[in-house]
Amino acid sequence: MPDFVLAVDQGTTSSRSILFDASGSAVAIAQKELPQIYPRPGWVEHDPESIWSTQLETMWSVLQQARVRAEDLAAIGITNQRETTVVWDRQTGQPVYNASVWQCRRTAEACEVLRQEGFDQVIREATGLVTDAYFSGTKVAWILDNVPGARARAERGELAFGTIDAFLLWRLTGGRIHATDVSNASRTLLFDIRRLEWSLPILDHLRIPASLLPQVHASSLVLGDCDPQWLGAPVPLAGVAGDQQAALFGQACYDPGMAKNTYGTGCFLLLNTGSQAVPSSEGLLTTVGWQLGHERPVYCLEGSVFIAGAAVQWLRDGLQLIRESAEVEALAGSVADTGDVFFVPAFVGLGAPYWDAFARGTIVGITRGTTSAHLARASLEAIAFQTRDVMEAMRADANLQLQTLRVDGGAARNDLLLQLQADVLGLPVERPVQSETTALGAAFLAGLAAGVWASPDELRRRWRRDRAFEPRMSEDERHHRYQRWKEAVARSREWARPGA
Repeated sequence: MPDFVLAVDQGTTSSRSILFDASGSAVAIAQKELPQIYPRPGWVEHDPESIWSTQLETMWSVLQQARVRAEDLAAIGITNQRETTVVWDRQTGQPVYNASVWQCRRTAEACEVLRQEGFDQVIREATGLVTDAYFSGTKVAWILDNVPGARARAERGELAFGTIDAFLLWRLTGGRIHATDVSNASRTLLFDIRRLEWSLPILDHLRIPASLLPQVHASSLVLGDCDPQWLGAPVPLAGVAGDQQAALFGQACYDPGMAKNTYGTGCFLLLNTGSQAVPSSEGLLTTVGWQLGHERPVYCLEGSVFIAGAAVQWLRDGLQLIRESAEVEALAGSVADTGDVFFVPAFVGLGAPYWDAFARGTIVGITRGTTSAHLARASLEAIAFQTRDVMEAMRADANLQLQTLRVDGGAARNDLLLQLQADVLGLPVERPVQSETTALGAAFLAGLAAGVWASPDELRRRWRRDRAFEPRMSEDERHHRYQRWKEAVARSREWARPGA
């Protein structure tokens, strides 16, 4: 059995590859920046050829670093920025337009029309998603409607659509495989997550030909081989998952009630709900986590916080209170509390569970004694409180009692933040030794299908904790602080409403 698994991690701002050995340890990492394209305000695009070239370059790089040949690879796993949309020619493989990135808001008006028609309820029931420009469905429709000749070519079966995983699979296999996995399909606005098939009513309403769509497979399954021209020998392509689902899998959150939070610019909190696709009445998304082979899929509830690490970046760049983001921990730790200061970083509105596009950033409780240290600590508390907001929604929706929260992402290196998170939640917070959990999840999924690892139980044993942060705050203080946070949030709501 070959000893290594190659994880392909194609993200929004960079393409990365990480080589893992059979113990689950990263032995080589390569990363290339991905240029961003902003053709109009609110529009965000990527050049698909840049996605392909940067990703392929990092794949070569990690093999060279580790002096590993393609023959030494048991499998390749792919994880990717979700929702980003590519349409390409089936004969030439050439994109008909740039990739429309998940951040792109060009179809916001089309989504508003769907809501006015009441069709958003059909979408919500089938897909578990809210009708928003974030997802792929309206992006596909826009490309067909706005690229000359695209709709006619699609209706003749000449074009293919895919999220980034499907585009990479197509290229890596020399056009032999047009496929995606259930986790990525569940983010398109086009996939019935309970029937596990494309929704014909939604396709018909958006005028998207079914022939455009990839086949949907399990997340851990040998789909075919990478063409030898790319790495020098055929390698099984055996694992695919969207980035946040891959991180949940890499964190070994395999039981219902287990959850992970990724701290980046924002936060992505996912809760494993097992075989049940739990509908949300609390502003969360219902999504597919993964599917192993022919087993039943695992579902999740997902909540996103728009501003987390970006609040610390604002302290650095906007207020110039710190020179480097890492300095916030020492500054915030120089005071025992915030002096009753609360910071709601609603710079672009509030995400889950509020979904208030008109909320704006708010700082309350400032006195003459307030210092930069109090504001720094309030910024870290804001990340922790927003995570609790999502967690409370998950508890209400799923009726699951969480035992712990596993964390990853850049800000998870901040010990003070994680202690505050444990205090605010009243739960232990666990940080793993292996911080590259997204790529690790893709490697785990591929390695399971290829026989590197026997079962999720084996992977569970390979997950190693770096440190656990236990709650220290009393229940009375925790309740009081959270109630004060909610009062601060109420003061931020609808500040930028039209006519205000």
